[in-house]
Amino acid sequence: MQDNNTDDKKQEVRKRLTPEQYAVTQDAATEAPFTGKYWDHHADGEYRCVVCGAPLFDSASKLDSGCGWPSFTETKSADSVDARMDSSLGMQRTEVLCHRCGAHLGHVFDDGPGPTGQRYCMNSAALDFRPSEGIPGEAGPSAP
Repeated sequence: MQDNNTDDKKQEVRKRLTPEQYAVTQDAATEAPFTGKYWDHHADGEYRCVVCGAPLFDSASKLDSGCGWPSFTETKSADSVDARMDSSLGMQRTEVLCHRCGAHLGHVFDDGPGPTGQRYCMNSAALDFRPSEGIPGEAGPSAP
């Protein structure tokens, strides 16, 4: 049985997110490939959790993997995400979750380029992008 606090938090999250964002982050749904707003996004900045705002990935680690979802070679920091085994859909995969709030982000695969050899395949619906000039402590474009 869930307590009222948990129900209140779920309702608050549901109100803030689009139906697709909620389904992806809370119910581990997957957006269709080549449909998310960040799969072909190339601006400099930081990708954050759409639920709690935690920094997850830097644009410098983004790669064009051709899979139709935004992909990264590494996380922003060692404790940005958590991983757990996912045996849904009849296959073994490693699910990626936001370390701060537990939101489902996507999956990580061991077929990425060096040096990590990993490919973090994320759902755009789970991410919020902040351009470099909007990140505290990071320099934006130089003034003329």
